[in-house]
Amino acid sequence: MHDSVNHPSHYTSKGKEFLDTAKDLLSEEEFKGALKFNIYKYLHRYELKNGVEDLLKAEFYLKKLIKLNGGIYPRNSP
Repeated sequence: MHDSVNHPSHYTSKGKEFLDTAKDLLSEEEFKGALKFNIYKYLHRYELKNGVEDLLKAEFYLKKLIKLNGGIYPRNSP
């Protein structure tokens, strides 16, 4: 089944996700910047392009940024 949010097929080459390749090529700060860029991009365009799907994509990148900064997602609410 095609998952356009968490595992888009067009971002996988030879069994490796593009984000894994980017993480290998970029410094940690550069990779964090790439994640932040994607978060902002999807939040900015969600009303104009793909609606909830773009919000879910922003969430996907935000989860990665949270984990990269030592956080746990999802957090338990009080």
